[in-house]
Amino acid sequence: EIDFIVLTHAHIDHSGLLPRLCAQGFTGPIYCTDASLELLKILLPDSAHLQRADVERAVRRQKAGKWRGELPVALYSMEEAQLALDQCEALPYGKLLSLFDGIDLEFQNAGHILGSAIAVLDITEDHAQKKRCVFSGDIGMKGKLLMPDPTLISQADVVVVESTYGDRLHKNLENTEAELIDVITNTLNARGNIVIPAFAVGRTQEILFLLIDLVKRGLLPHLSIWVDSPMSTAATHLTQRFFEQLDTESQTTFQWYQKNPSAVDLRFIADVEESKALNKIKGGAIIISASGMCDAGRIVHHLQNNLPRSQNAIVITGFQAYGSLGRRLVDKAAKVRLFGEEVPVRASVHTIGGLSAHADQAGLLDWLRGFQSEPKAVFVVHGEPEASAVLAQAIRDDLEWNNVVVPERLHTYSC
Repeated sequence: EIDFIVLTHAHIDHSGLLPRLCAQGFTGPIYCTDASLELLKILLPDSAHLQRADVERAVRRQKAGKWRGELPVALYSMEEAQLALDQCEALPYGKLLSLFDGIDLEFQNAGHILGSAIAVLDITEDHAQKKRCVFSGDIGMKGKLLMPDPTLISQADVVVVESTYGDRLHKNLENTEAELIDVITNTLNARGNIVIPAFAVGRTQEILFLLIDLVKRGLLPHLSIWVDSPMSTAATHLTQRFFEQLDTESQTTFQWYQKNPSAVDLRFIADVEESKALNKIKGGAIIISASGMCDAGRIVHHLQNNLPRSQNAIVITGFQAYGSLGRRLVDKAAKVRLFGEEVPVRASVHTIGGLSAHADQAGLLDWLRGFQSEPKAVFVVHGEPEASAVLAQAIRDDLEWNNVVVPERLHTYSC
């Protein structure tokens, strides 16, 4: 039995099953920030649409005798996605909300993506002393593009902290900028195109702001940029709407671009015909498109058109899962299969790190140092087993905190 849900941010790995939960009978409120709610209005219907398309595609293949095994089943419909949206309630950063008698909720900025939040729950049971439980959500990198630094929380009895990159350190932004400048400059000089696969929410906006900022600082020349993804376009416009939630430096860059729009020729592609027209551009273009792992969406068409030409560059900026097209490119495949045809990989493929939306181990430890005294318990979650274990040990060693646990599934812990 669930009374309410607290959603720290809109990424689909956190929000994607909300419609199914509501379809199965959950009728309570779903609390999130205002920006997260607006992102959910983009992401959840799109998720339902993609699931329906996958089922329809499988049915067609089955009828053609090309599908073996069970057909996929959509987890939820468009109507059920809307049902979840109807149950969402927006809570601004810094506003205290009494959920039930003895339970208060406050969101602080996590600096991960637009609308991401640290959830602070103050709980009082049977007139006992109040306990504060802090859920980190996904914590962003300090000094990250677009987002402000994650808010430091001074006191907690219990902390639940993510550990996505708890076992590693990220490349610094200066090195990332230098690599990107080098790739873009060399490719433009060779009269080639730069194709950047990017996740629609978060990564596309980071890349856009970084490119505009590099032009603003005189480190890159005038650029022609095409954003070819309906969801990326919607998320970018939404980022502009929540301008005041961006970090100060990004606000300054955005204001500069508004005053100097000719410095960057930025175009958002609206329809399929416009997208196809990009195939005629043989050089001088930066094309940003989804999906970020190259397995679906308009990016596949742009790769088909640009991979065979040696003067072009493909820039990979995000994680590429094993088995994905993006991973095959990162692993230096000589050719890839696209739309049933073998396509030679003659374009140069560059993997540029340093743009992660997640804090690395040092960033997570820095955030935890914001607590003025040791919490009674720290639970390390949201990571591969090794990453969680390494971060837990780093907390014990570096912060000298004792009660640090990597919780096991279906175990109950009392504090």
